[in-house]
Amino acid sequence: MTSIARPTSSVRKTTLNNGIAVIAVENPTADIMAARIFFGAGSRREKPDRAGVAHLLATVMTKGTETRSSMEIAEQVESMGASLGTDTAADYFVLGLKTVSEDFAQILALAAEILQRPTFPESEVKLEQRLTLQAIRSQKEQPMSIAFAQLRQSMYAEHPYARSSLGTEASVSELTRDDLLDYHQTYFRPDNMAIGVSGCLNSSEAIAQIEKVFGDWQAPEIPLPPEELPSIASQPGCQITTQETQQSIVMLGYLGPSVSMGEFFDGVSTDYASLKLLDTYLGNGLSSRLFVELREKRGLAYDVSAFFPTRLDRSNFVTYMGTAPSNTQIALEGLRAEVERLRVTPLTPEELQASKNKLLGQYALGKQTNAQLAQIYGWYEMMGLGVEFDDRFPEAIAALTSQIALETAQRYFLEPYISLVGPEKFVSAIA
Repeated sequence: MTSIARPTSSVRKTTLNNGIAVIAVENPTADIMAARIFFGAGSRREKPDRAGVAHLLATVMTKGTETRSSMEIAEQVESMGASLGTDTAADYFVLGLKTVSEDFAQILALAAEILQRPTFPESEVKLEQRLTLQAIRSQKEQPMSIAFAQLRQSMYAEHPYARSSLGTEASVSELTRDDLLDYHQTYFRPDNMAIGVSGCLNSSEAIAQIEKVFGDWQAPEIPLPPEELPSIASQPGCQITTQETQQSIVMLGYLGPSVSMGEFFDGVSTDYASLKLLDTYLGNGLSSRLFVELREKRGLAYDVSAFFPTRLDRSNFVTYMGTAPSNTQIALEGLRAEVERLRVTPLTPEELQASKNKLLGQYALGKQTNAQLAQIYGWYEMMGLGVEFDDRFPEAIAALTSQIALETAQRYFLEPYISLVGPEKFVSAIA
């Protein structure tokens, strides 16, 4: 076991002999322990005809082990007043838990049993499969979900990022218990795993408890399957779905960088940091450029915002608006104009500093609880960023200039992908 203690903080990273990365944070403000256990899984690791297998696995994983039924698992968690749940995203799978420190060893042992020896009862698989299909059908009735789905498909084509994490009706309908077992056997292994843990126990004690529970889990001799993902090529276009809705959804998308793409400033991608800043300036909150210009001043938007998620592969920078159908054309022009402004007009010193303050303030507020700390440090490790990213990201943001942000916008905000959903009279005329 190798261990690195960071002298400037209470964060300590350890790698167990079986390859599990453990990041422990001492936070003695409350008698609470939280952990987030990550695996390099998620929808990015799915085959197209098995899309949704990671999500289905997450919904069924806590429904039975070799020694406990679904009810017994639930009763044990509830009897301790603890929480335990699973989730999946594009780039990872995570099991999260929270409990008082006295029960941490017990709930951790339960989590290990769930992760290593799930049984995926057939009846539970069928039930969750039906619920997932209902959720997929429900998405097809929601204008915002429709708009984002066709935008993703246009941007990513055959890449897994094109699909919802739920999968498709066709793929989910064909999933079986054997598919879950195969996915679990392939990706749930200690050399594909990172644990973030935070709470009142000191780092050494928390790590010792994790090693006691997970230390004898050995990686199989078969290596992880190589990643063979389709390339992501930029082919912007306009996608339209007609639907007799009360509002039109107007969405613009631009292919952005991955978290590790482009030039670096002290270990952080400058392109990534710049787009995080521009996302904050453009679409984050009531003081954002989009909200002030398009909603407050022009009254175009019911809802308007932007987002730029962190991804292992090329991400997407998206702006969107919900507007009265009769305003569809002018709303599209307004969104395009605001993004185009970032390519031709540098942020003023006041705009730059205000955006930095907002971004870094929200970043700090996202690390207040043990659950948040366990999540963010475990996630950094899973994404290949390392615990140092927590210090380096704020430094990279602070070092950004208006010129750097302008040049980044000029690289990425070229021809947009357009996605429209609304009444035929107002959206079909737009091409």
